[in-house]
Amino acid sequence: MDPLLLGGIVAIATILVLFSGVSVAMGLLIVSAGFLIIFDGPRSLELMPEIFFGKLDNFALLSIPMFIIMGASIASTRAGADLYEALERWLTRIPGGLVISNLGACALFAAMSGSSPATCAAIGKMGIPEMRKRGYPDGVAAGSIAAGGTLGILIPPSVTMIVYGIATETSIGRLFLAGVIPGLLLVGLFMAWSLYSTWKSGDATRLGSGSYTWAERFEILPRVLPFLAIILGVLYAMYGGIATPSETAAVGALLCLVIAIVIYKLWHPRAIWTVLRDSTKESVMILFIIAAAGVFSYMLSSLFITQAIAEWIGTLDVNRWVLMGAVNIFLLIAGFFLPPVAVILMAAPILLPIITTAGFDPIWFAVVLTINMEIGLISPPVGLNLYVINGIAPDISLKTILMGSLPFVACMVVAIILLCLFPGLATWLPNVVMGTAI
Repeated sequence: MDPLLLGGIVAIATILVLFSGVSVAMGLLIVSAGFLIIFDGPRSLELMPEIFFGKLDNFALLSIPMFIIMGASIASTRAGADLYEALERWLTRIPGGLVISNLGACALFAAMSGSSPATCAAIGKMGIPEMRKRGYPDGVAAGSIAAGGTLGILIPPSVTMIVYGIATETSIGRLFLAGVIPGLLLVGLFMAWSLYSTWKSGDATRLGSGSYTWAERFEILPRVLPFLAIILGVLYAMYGGIATPSETAAVGALLCLVIAIVIYKLWHPRAIWTVLRDSTKESVMILFIIAAAGVFSYMLSSLFITQAIAEWIGTLDVNRWVLMGAVNIFLLIAGFFLPPVAVILMAAPILLPIITTAGFDPIWFAVVLTINMEIGLISPPVGLNLYVINGIAPDISLKTILMGSLPFVACMVVAIILLCLFPGLATWLPNVVMGTAI
């Protein structure tokens, strides 16, 4: 059978299996096993366990559970509320400062936790009621937090960047640095839209909950600065050549857990057990998907599907930006239905040879891919952040949350366009800090 035709059949079969309700990892294994048996015979299954466990035999994977523990330790405390309150105290006299406070808190908490749902939950619990109390539209209140939460998968440390680095054998350190400027760009675009929206609705002059003295402003900083110091310390250790990403992640996880115990009194064994239990569950889920995706990639390569697609793309006489536009549309659609980790692991083996053949930088492409995944987090039918916000404020309908988040989707599309026009936004910082990649 023609490999391209077979690739289409595999794609349809994968979609049907995943839509049946089985987990992503199990779905990938079922599809892989089925096509290997049909085209390579039952003996091909003998290699599946070796490939499955071999995919997990990677020291870099240790950074995933460590960063997840790091985020879970922070999310289990009042760090999000303190971060929000600190920014609110400092920005309370600025017109529209409450929206800026929420988006700034989302950006900082995302940098500490690396988790979009955790960012939405931690900042949304404080921010949404406060914005609604001050009379901000429900769409702005809910949409800004939903969009701000997506920054968790772009601003380092980012689990999705780690997964992309492992899947494509790309430097995780470069990927982290590549997400910094685009992350700040998105924060700026989000803030600009929020201020324009509140100004247009007549709320730009609405201030925070009141005036704070300088003593009150400085009073809360000791509860927030230790976590920020850990983030800066982790990044310094990683880029200063002191330790590998896995080692810095382990130290960061330990320090976050210690600070949560010392500052936020998280010393009850049940609370610590909850952090470790939830972190283990999420880590196992991600690692299971990574191992299953390794088997899926082997199946695609064994049946010459990946090679045939790359060769076919190479023979197309189309502008490379038209090709990139098609790739972005594919990623958007995939992000509507699948979680970011699954999309990256399934698509990376196919897309990487395509984008490199077309002359695109894989580091730059990682940022574009991640922003596409961010759009998926606030778009139905999956739209995980939408449901997190709805759980926080159940009286705000999903339709209102969705409509409030749509302008932020437009901001993300603008960010992708700017990255296409100015690729240096993603590649400049990695090249400056770590040298130009060969």
